[in-house]
Amino acid sequence: MDSENHYGLHIFLFPFMSHGHVIPTIDMAKLFASRGVKSTIITTPLNVPFISKAIAKSKTPYTDDDIHIQTIKLPCVEAGLPEGCENTDSFTSAVLLPNFLRATRLLQEQFEEQLLQHNPDCVVVDHFFPWVTDSASKFGIPTLMFHGISFFSLCAKNCMELYQPHKNVSSDLEPFVIPGLPGEIKQTRSQLHEYLTSAEDTDMSRFFKEVSESEEKSYGVVVNSVYELEKDYADYYRNVLGRKAWHIGPLSLCNSDTEEKAQRGKDASIDGNECLKWLDTKKPNSVVYVCFGSIANFPDSQLKDIATGLEASGKQFIWVVRKSKKDGDEWLPEGFEKRMEGKGVIIRGWAPQVLILEHQATGAFVTHCGWNSTLEGVAAGVPMVTWPVAAEQFYNEKLVSEVLGIGVPVGAKKWLRLTGDSVKWEAVEKAVRKIMEGEEAEEMRKKAKVLSNLVKGAVEEGGSSYTDLNALIQDLSSLRR
Repeated sequence: MDSENHYGLHIFLFPFMSHGHVIPTIDMAKLFASRGVKSTIITTPLNVPFISKAIAKSKTPYTDDDIHIQTIKLPCVEAGLPEGCENTDSFTSAVLLPNFLRATRLLQEQFEEQLLQHNPDCVVVDHFFPWVTDSASKFGIPTLMFHGISFFSLCAKNCMELYQPHKNVSSDLEPFVIPGLPGEIKQTRSQLHEYLTSAEDTDMSRFFKEVSESEEKSYGVVVNSVYELEKDYADYYRNVLGRKAWHIGPLSLCNSDTEEKAQRGKDASIDGNECLKWLDTKKPNSVVYVCFGSIANFPDSQLKDIATGLEASGKQFIWVVRKSKKDGDEWLPEGFEKRMEGKGVIIRGWAPQVLILEHQATGAFVTHCGWNSTLEGVAAGVPMVTWPVAAEQFYNEKLVSEVLGIGVPVGAKKWLRLTGDSVKWEAVEKAVRKIMEGEEAEEMRKKAKVLSNLVKGAVEEGGSSYTDLNALIQDLSSLRR
């Protein structure tokens, strides 16, 4: 596309301060900049080094004319947060989340000052900031909402809010079909977000009602997905639910070289090259990669069950845990690391996930089904053991295992914000074996490779995501005129 057509088009991007939200937003800024659209990321001071580094490591050397960062100060103390609590990674208890959301609401005046000063043509706003739609409309600026989830989950969420089928079952574990949603998808009450299941009018239920209203008032929605991957749900979202939406993913594929991929996220707790060298010594499809994202914080008893299950499976593995050396190793079975020398690697902290998933030795991915991770797994062509914890992850599990046919559920049954449902080691062993051994595993691997080629083709010139991004930019250009 000729970038000169969009000379002067300027987009604000305002991500929620959590790595799972900031990372795809950085990718989106790069994507817009690659098409000649100036992007400004709005964030708080402590998040700037992380964002700056990711942009600086990009293969395309973006300048300040391409991607800017503007800061606004989070009023932590006024909202009952410790000073410097500017990212959800800075607290491990869900108790602080309402305070954090309260603090972000107090950003409204500063954000409006930025709008007044820079007068962008559009704001891409995280759904955690529903107030932004009203702020932008004061200045006649259109907003695009970014939920950071799949079309499937967007549709399932809307159908659940609309029809409320969970109110017609007699127990938390009784399955019901989600009405209206293509594919006869079944769910249970225990797998739903707490804002849906609470009998009372809570802060969270009011918040998500506000999110829905904000989405309806926005110009449309940008989705980190691929049309061909979830065609029925993209069509349902647009044609049945009547929402304007553009699919521009997988956003992670805008990072093309090794260093860029290694720099997506925080600094890895292991040298990326060392990790890849270890994988180089392994046979194709022989290693299981285990990672539950940046939010889930399993108790020691669950970590011990994961270790026991991995050892019992006899498979080689790379396992990412939110533990540091100073936490000790009481969470591991006695002698585990010694027994696993050469067979397994434990990464305490952050891993170069995209590089690991893309390596030919990686044969399966045990995942919490966060959408970023799920899409990275699809793009890499790796089948998955699905272990949802919270948010919309139980919906993503259905998409992966039932719609796409490339996943094996581990058996998690309850939505629990940080700690996840308890899963015994026998279930871990069984799921790992099922995804790695036999004809069914081979079939899933073939399907995963086909999907990988499909999503990679979508971002190339003429592909569905490439074309939809062009259409979005043209739309925004015409609004500006």
